Amino acid sequence: GQIWRIPVQFPVQLIRSLSLGDGTMTSGVIRPVLLSVGVIATGQWLLSDVVHVPGGGLGVAAVAGLWWLSRPPKQPRFREPASLKGWIQRCELVLNQFEELELALGLQGLRSPREAELRRIEDFDAPLSLGVVATEGSGVPATIQLQQALAGVTSLDLCLANPLPVSSTSWSWPDDLQELDVLLHVLPLPLRAADLLWLDQLPADRPVWLLLRSPVGRSAEDHLEALRCQLPERWHQCLLPWSGEAIELRGVLQPVRQQLMHAERVRQGTRQRLLSNLHQRWQADLETLRRERFRLLLQRSQWIVAGVVIASPVPSVDLLAVAVGNGLMVKEMATIWSCPWSSEVLQVVARQLGSAALAQGVVELSGQALLGLAKLDGASWIAAGAMQGLSAAYLTRVVGVSMADWMALNAGVAEPDLEELKRQAPLLVARAAEQERLNLAGFAQQAREWIQERNSCTPA
Repeated sequence: GQIWRIPVQFPVQLIRSLSLGDGTMTSGVIRPVLLSVGVIATGQWLLSDVVHVPGGGLGVAAVAGLWWLSRPPKQPRFREPASLKGWIQRCELVLNQFEELELALGLQGLRSPREAELRRIEDFDAPLSLGVVATEGSGVPATIQLQQALAGVTSLDLCLANPLPVSSTSWSWPDDLQELDVLLHVLPLPLRAADLLWLDQLPADRPVWLLLRSPVGRSAEDHLEALRCQLPERWHQCLLPWSGEAIELRGVLQPVRQQLMHAERVRQGTRQRLLSNLHQRWQADLETLRRERFRLLLQRSQWIVAGVVIASPVPSVDLLAVAVGNGLMVKEMATIWSCPWSSEVLQVVARQLGSAALAQGVVELSGQALLGLAKLDGASWIAAGAMQGLSAAYLTRVVGVSMADWMALNAGVAEPDLEELKRQAPLLVARAAEQERLNLAGFAQQAREWIQERNSCTPA
């Protein structure tokens, strides 16, 4: 926004007006996991394809589910770096992933501008800044009052932001305020609904002080008890009651001055916060690029699976048997999402998601839908086993999309929580099935093209 430079006689140097705008699974865990996987796969194949017992595989899966419930849960999560150096190293790793995608997708300019942004934050050494912000209708202290109250803090930028609106569709804090070290949020008492909404949107890692201005003739202390019950606990130590008298402001803002006196500590926290936000934004960008590459992999893998199923002498639409046999899709997906998981873990994840897809009847539902769409071009569906192969290809899509969602949720985790996967698998599969159902017509068009290409390659 527009910046107004006003000479001052205090150590406050500038007043600006801002416009709004790591580990692997131990052998003790791998052995029972692989044993359970083998039991599920073999039992499901024998009961469903050989003995033809309806729901046989689901019974085996239920037994396996009881076994998993008896195991103690693990809770591995992405561990945020605790230091500036750690965040820089983490961002460097993400930069390397952008560089890998540049080579894989044939794109340019993925790493270079992001690296420049990282270096800018790493070298960020502008004077400390205090942003003063309020909602519309809230009076803020006069500039001269703030200058006098903050006298003694050297190398400080005092930034006065335009008022926050009391009605909005996004309730998103302006980007102009992101790089400010500390915020002083002036609030009227009693709080309005808009004030609470704006407070709710402030990240927990933002250093913020709440300057509570009481109405004329009323003391802010009268409202504090009710306010503490109204606000989350994180704000209880940040409340600065002020009667509105200029002579009292310096004493009220003493905690703010004390914080700003530790300039290096405050600036380190700002850099870490900015790097955390940068890392989060980069992860979103990475996910978009990964999904583009994944779609190409999925389209290729689904027809490989369809061909294997059609060529198989034993009727089966179990994608998992094919996935474990060649490991092509899950291994390439691990490369796309930079997952350090072993091939055994990847197969366990794929089997868990596949079992959930079979339990939800994805194959039966997709078969009926494909049969209806097949009437558009009935001649190409005469080949024996074509429907079975297409159902396997569709199951590949559902399991592949749900596994992509799981990998995205576990980006940066050295070892996935298989117990949590068991709980989330039905929801992941249901989401993926609904997403792919909406694109069923496009899949049917790809299927017709694939079958026509296959028929054209068949000797007369």
